Amino acid sequence: MNSILRYVLKRLLFLIPILFVVSVLIFFLIRLTPSDPIGSITSGRRISDETRAALTAQYHLDKSLPHQYAIWIGNAVRGNLGDSFRHRQPVTSLLAARLPTTIQLVLMSAVFAVLLAIPAGIVSALKRDTIIDRVISVFMIFCVSSPVFLNAILLMLVFAFQLKWFPAFGTGGSFAENFYYLCLPAFALSLNMVALIGRIVRDRMIGEFKSNYALALAAKGTPRLRITMKHCLKNSLIPVITVGGVQIGAMVIGAVLVENIFALGGIGALLIEGIQASDYPVVQSIMLFLVALFLMLNLIVDVVYFAIDPRIRSGSEGGQAAHGKA
Repeated sequence: MNSILRYVLKRLLFLIPILFVVSVLIFFLIRLTPSDPIGSITSGRRISDETRAALTAQYHLDKSLPHQYAIWIGNAVRGNLGDSFRHRQPVTSLLAARLPTTIQLVLMSAVFAVLLAIPAGIVSALKRDTIIDRVISVFMIFCVSSPVFLNAILLMLVFAFQLKWFPAFGTGGSFAENFYYLCLPAFALSLNMVALIGRIVRDRMIGEFKSNYALALAAKGTPRLRITMKHCLKNSLIPVITVGGVQIGAMVIGAVLVENIFALGGIGALLIEGIQASDYPVVQSIMLFLVALFLMLNLIVDVVYFAIDPRIRSGSEGGQAAHGKA
């Protein structure tokens, strides 16, 4: 437990300078765009010079860029992300209202991906070099090479407009109704992860089938299903955890496109609205939030990997012991 805690603290400390550098890049790159934040605040209406000067001072736009950054990051550390230029509301309130839809979309996509990828990988490994393996491999190649927006559009055309099995746009009023509305977007978002995890499971399972312990169990008469599910699959899932965690982080980014195609109204749609309206507080806050979420997901994956793989723990402890002796 102490080694895991030390590992977590070390990784958290490592994230601080990364977030600082990312926040600087986000803040200054946004301000390189040719936009008028006062026009965003006033929705393009004509205003007097006095009103423009008052708005400029209210939103600290009269300060130098380093000073503006210091004000923003200082407030952000305290949980204040500023007020939206367009919505005239705190950015934290906008995020709180939009975030549940994005979280449910990403979680449903991850569940769909795992439920599809692991069985597909197992079947493909068991039926290696057969027509079933080739069909699954072709499907995975299509999934990994097709961009998420194309998957979303194709699925919408077939299952929403042609077959009318699912709604094309919007979300439901309750959690259960929302689940129905999000099925199609979540499936579109999950396809890339299905391909990556499915290929990893297939390749690792084939390697495990050839291992000495699997051959010994087969020689003893152990049923093939027991060898596959109890022994080979367990050893094949370690890399899946790593890739799955990274892919869930990537799904959060991909959700920006899917939410806009299906008009879901999550933080992805809010980000696009902010970019179009030059809403600096919304854009920089959402981008920093997405980066922080991606880094935290990777940290969680690394901690789980550290906890379940004794080779990493022994390597870390051995390195600390050697450092102590030195």
